[in-house]
Amino acid sequence: MIRLGRCSPFGWKETPRIANGAVPLTLHLLSPAQRPVQVTQDLASFWQNTYFEVKKDLKGRYPKHYWPDDPHEAVATRRARPQPPRG
Repeated sequence: MIRLGRCSPFGWKETPRIANGAVPLTLHLLSPAQRPVQVTQDLASFWQNTYFEVKKDLKGRYPKHYWPDDPHEAVATRRARPQPPRG
């Protein structure tokens, strides 16, 4: 089991596995308040089926935080919102 902050798994497409890929880790996905929001062993399914409901709920509670539309391509950040690129 791994407890992950809300941004940590952004960009991950699959659940990490141990024992030569035989055992998926159980991921406890946390809100910005460090409370469990979802527990999964199938991150791909979470992104596809559940993330948008969770995002909708948490975006209402934590509007200052970053909730990407495409979590597969998002980059994890410790900030509430990622900084825009400098140029």
